[in-house]
Amino acid sequence: MDSLTHIVLGSTIGIVAMRARTAPWKAALVGAVCNTIPDLDVFVSHGDAVSNVTLHRGDSHAVFWLSVISPAVALSAAAIFRDLAQYRRWWLMVWLALIAHPILDAFTIYGTQIARPFTDESYGVGSIFIIDPLYTLPLIAGVVVALSLRNKTGWRWAAGGLALSTFYLGWSVFAQHHVLQIAKSSLKAQGILAERVLATPTAFNSILWRIVAVTPDAYLEGFHSLLDRDRKIVFDPFPRGMQLNAAMAGNAYVDRVARWTHGFYKLGERDGRAIITDLRMGQEPYYSFNFVVGQRQSPTIGAVTPTHFREQHGIGEGLPWLWRRMLGEQLPPPR
Repeated sequence: MDSLTHIVLGSTIGIVAMRARTAPWKAALVGAVCNTIPDLDVFVSHGDAVSNVTLHRGDSHAVFWLSVISPAVALSAAAIFRDLAQYRRWWLMVWLALIAHPILDAFTIYGTQIARPFTDESYGVGSIFIIDPLYTLPLIAGVVVALSLRNKTGWRWAAGGLALSTFYLGWSVFAQHHVLQIAKSSLKAQGILAERVLATPTAFNSILWRIVAVTPDAYLEGFHSLLDRDRKIVFDPFPRGMQLNAAMAGNAYVDRVARWTHGFYKLGERDGRAIITDLRMGQEPYYSFNFVVGQRQSPTIGAVTPTHFREQHGIGEGLPWLWRRMLGEQLPPPR
C-alpha cells in the first residue's frame, strides 16, 4: 500500500494497543515508524531492475524477521520515552505495527514474500488497489480524533476506524471472489479455456474490476463493474509473444519475472530489444513493470542487464473512463 496508509495504520495500531498507558501521540509516532520500517528496503539496490522489483517486499516484509527485531525496537521506544516498566506492552504494540505492514501488503496484487526465510514465494491476494481512499480515510479520521481528544477514551475512535477499514478489506475479498466467479462463467460460456484467471480492482476503488485470463499463446483482458446489469464480460485478446520463448531459453531474468508474476506475463520485441511485461499491474497497453531483458543476436536473444520502464496513459483520459465504466456504462477502455 501507499506510504500514507502505512503511516496511519501504524499510528492506529499504536494508539489502540497502548490505549491510555501512554500519551496517544507517543503511541501514534512509534506505530507509524514501525509500520514504515519494512519499506526501507526500497533504498537497497540488488544490482539490476528485475532484482530490485522482485526482491522488494522480501526479507524486510517477512513476519519471522520482523518478529526477531521487534524486541529491540520496542526496547528502544520504551527507553526513549523512559517507560521501561511497560516494556511488554510496548513490545506487543511494536510487533503488531511491524507485522501489520506485510499482512496488508499481501492483499495487493504486487505480492509479498511474507514467509521468508522458509520460502521466497510471493503472496498477493490482489483484492485491493495500492491506493484506496475507502480503506485509508477511516484510519485517518480515527487517528485525528484520538489525538485531538487527548483523553483516556480517544483510542476508541482509532479502534472504530480500524474496524471500518478491516471490514472494507474483508469486503474487497468477497467482491473479488464474486467477480472471479462471474469471469470464469463468462469465459466458459464463450468457449475460452484459460490456464489461469486474475481479477483485481482498478484504481482507487473496489467496484470496477479488471480481469486477465491467460491461455498458452494469448491473454485476454476484460472489465466488470459490480453495477453492471449484464454478467457477460467482453474480453479483448492479445498475443503473449510466446514464440520468443525458444530464443530466450535460459534467460534467468525471464524465469524470475515469470515466477514472480505467477505466469501473468507477456514477451515482446522492439528494435531488437526483448521485453517482458507484468500483466497484473496496469491495463492494456499501459503497464507499470516492463523490463528490457535481452538483445537480438539472431537467431537467439542474448541476456542483458535489465532496465525498467513504464507506460502510462494520461489521467485526463483514464479517470473519466474509469468513473463512467465503474457506474456501469459499457465503454471500451482507452488504448
